[in-house]
Amino acid sequence: MLPKMELSEVYAALGRERFEDLLGRISMGSLRTYQIFDSLKVYARLNKLNRERLRKAAGPLWQRLEEGDQDLARELAQAVLVSNLSFVVEALDFLEIPHDGNGFFSKDEAVADKLSEGWQKRVFEEFRERYPESVILLYINHLDWELAKPNTPFVV
Repeated sequence: MLPKMELSEVYAALGRERFEDLLGRISMGSLRTYQIFDSLKVYARLNKLNRERLRKAAGPLWQRLEEGDQDLARELAQAVLVSNLSFVVEALDFLEIPHDGNGFFSKDEAVADKLSEGWQKRVFEEFRERYPESVILLYINHLDWELAKPNTPFVV
């Protein structure tokens, strides 16, 4: 049996260019709104967090992800996703996954049942014209990681 995929593997599968694109899509305002600004600053090991410093830290962050830093992988995914909640909401609606209207859903519900065969490709095709590929692929893999526990990342 193959081991279950880790989030750091998702970044590796997406590649460095997409990773840097994801960093550029993090909104400091969203981080503050959802109260994850300080935790990202700690996990990223930055004394001061802003878009420029985050962009400049791409190399060391990438290296840590390559080394399998799961805490950093989770924190970065959360930062990207709260910064792109309009997409998250639309994706959940598309998949018919009940949520609170802001893209958050109960982990206790049988949500994994909504992920039918081929859902990743359907989500990618549905949104690829309207949202950045890097964000779509991160969310597909994050949702899969949370609910279905796949063995390998989904990439195109």
